[in-house]
Amino acid sequence: MNRYALWKYLIIAVSLLLGLLYTLPNFFGESPAVQISPLRMTTQADTSLLQRVEDILEKAKITSDGLFLEEGSIKVRFEDTDTQIKAKDLLQSTLGDEHMVALNLLPNSPQWLTDLGALPMYLGLDLRGGVHFMLEVDMEGAVSKSLDRHSSDIRSTLREKRIPYAGVEKLGETLTIKFRDAESRTQALSELRTDYEDLQFKEEQSNNRFHLIASIKPDTLIQMQDSTVQQNITTLRNRVNELGVAEPIIQKAGADRVIVQLPGVQDTAKAKEILGRTATLEIRMVDDERDLDAALQGQIPFGTELYEERGGGPLLVKKQVLLTGERITDAQPGFNEDNQAAVHIRLDNSGSQIFKKLTRENVGRRMAILLIERNQTEVVTAPVIREEIGGGRVQISGRMSTIEARDVALLLRAGALAAPMDIIEERTVGPSLGADNIARGFNSTLYGFLAVSIFIAIYYMSFGVISVLTLSLNLLLLVGLLSILQATLTLPGMAALALTVGMAIDANVLINERIRDELRAGISPQLAINAGYERATGTILDSNITTLIAGIALFAFGSGPVKGFAVVLCLGILTSVFTAIFVSRGMVNFMYGSRRRLDVVPIGKIWIPENESARKQFRYEITNPSDASSENNASDANEPEIEEKTGKRTTQPVVTEAEALQEKSQPAAGENTQSESTAPPKKTSVSARNKRKTAARKLKKK
Repeated sequence: MNRYALWKYLIIAVSLLLGLLYTLPNFFGESPAVQISPLRMTTQADTSLLQRVEDILEKAKITSDGLFLEEGSIKVRFEDTDTQIKAKDLLQSTLGDEHMVALNLLPNSPQWLTDLGALPMYLGLDLRGGVHFMLEVDMEGAVSKSLDRHSSDIRSTLREKRIPYAGVEKLGETLTIKFRDAESRTQALSELRTDYEDLQFKEEQSNNRFHLIASIKPDTLIQMQDSTVQQNITTLRNRVNELGVAEPIIQKAGADRVIVQLPGVQDTAKAKEILGRTATLEIRMVDDERDLDAALQGQIPFGTELYEERGGGPLLVKKQVLLTGERITDAQPGFNEDNQAAVHIRLDNSGSQIFKKLTRENVGRRMAILLIERNQTEVVTAPVIREEIGGGRVQISGRMSTIEARDVALLLRAGALAAPMDIIEERTVGPSLGADNIARGFNSTLYGFLAVSIFIAIYYMSFGVISVLTLSLNLLLLVGLLSILQATLTLPGMAALALTVGMAIDANVLINERIRDELRAGISPQLAINAGYERATGTILDSNITTLIAGIALFAFGSGPVKGFAVVLCLGILTSVFTAIFVSRGMVNFMYGSRRRLDVVPIGKIWIPENESARKQFRYEITNPSDASSENNASDANEPEIEEKTGKRTTQPVVTEAEALQEKSQPAAGENTQSESTAPPKKTSVSARNKRKTAARKLKKK
């Protein structure tokens, strides 16, 4: 009845072991470090850069606690912040503008824990310190930019279809296409409706002028707003990677706003510079007719520029820009026909026409694709044009790995902001304030835990100690789960952690009080424990499920700190239910389930309500004396009963036979008459007296 199968104990043991394993990294703390990353994503950090950094530090006699290559960047660990800042200034001045040197914090966890994937929780901006920006997307600018693009495309389409028109003018959020006659307008309307599905057209006539008013459809505007914000988020996330921030928070806030939080970054000016970066693509033709050797000696021909092809040699590239990255609508990594890494680019309508004409007129010549970032230009590739390429799809391949293809695709797809963004809120949180927040949050959780533990242990005795152990294991599993999920812990999250302590003990209180109720009803201890857990489980699940629904709603509709609170709250509910119902039951079963005879349950004093009109009488009634001697049925046979003067009978908690005899032999305190516990009732049958005498004789024999 109160025993667990072996597999249940194994589940408990494995859960606690994993919780302890993934909680440990949070106790080792962090050490100051410097992170060196290439400014351009197409440039990777390698062992040569690692050796260069090591030589610079050795020459300056700066001692480091470790230097390693990880995730495309060099990380150097130091003993204190003074050495960290000194090394950062030295490396920045030595490596120059080609690399970003940023301050960072690295966990001090042992390597074997790191190899197992056991990492500490991320700390939010309010706990670690850093900079916070609220950026608003300029949707008017996005619409204006889209109309400019459509204006150019419409002109190209009308010229290609040989439809005469008098001009295209942008007025506010509309385009006015002017015609001299209704026939041209009707012909243009038929063509434009087919080619531009995201525009709606309306015919107007004024002073013998025939106009078409084009505007963006409402559903297209909503889609454009969402895609613009998402593309800007991708762009910002790509840019802040250069700051060496381990856990930047970049998320949508409302319809047109983006929150950027950079924990650990204190240089606001540098953060603004990174957020304002641009990266564009240009397509030019390679000049193979000029003298390259003379250009290498400094005599660069007029109208050309000298660049180094990535993974190749020098190239003379014409200055005339034939196509820019503004015409790119999508870029994805993939593979070409030879199963080599490539980047597949999709162009818009105007870009497709330009690229088709460009490839048709330059078959057999080389075309250079240049990537411009932070005023630094690099020739990504310079393929030979084999044939005319139509359909608006371009493939960049050659001399790149799959990782490089992914980085180039990301940079081309999100290299430039889809719409301008304005910083409407800015604040900086110092590292000392973050450390103070951590100490306050930890102390509040600790003091709350100690207060609850002391009260529960005193009030419920042994079962209270089990509840305290369960509460400790609940916190262990919660922190371990947050570490496994690599969730970001914020100050509201620490508040939810402290709240979990108070909420988790409620389940143990329900179970303990239910066991007391069963004992008060006269049920044997083993049955009372079983019934207490069984009947309290439904109540525990109901109360926690309703709280879980509220937590899910907070996570779904909240943002920022509210989501941080909701994550810890929901996970705390899951761990508290598991520990209160499953783990604590396992502890009780392990301690008391193997006892065949359990006379007393150490669950504290059981308060029995007194009836003012009548005193209550305790006595034993053994229904089957022959079975009472059996050890297996002893606990079920000796159930106490309460008999009132009115003749009504109710059950009462279990007491030993010695206590029953003692109560029969001693009068109740404060009574003027003979105690009812020692005087048998007047209407007691002879069989009842015989049964009591038999029980007393057996007790004396024992």
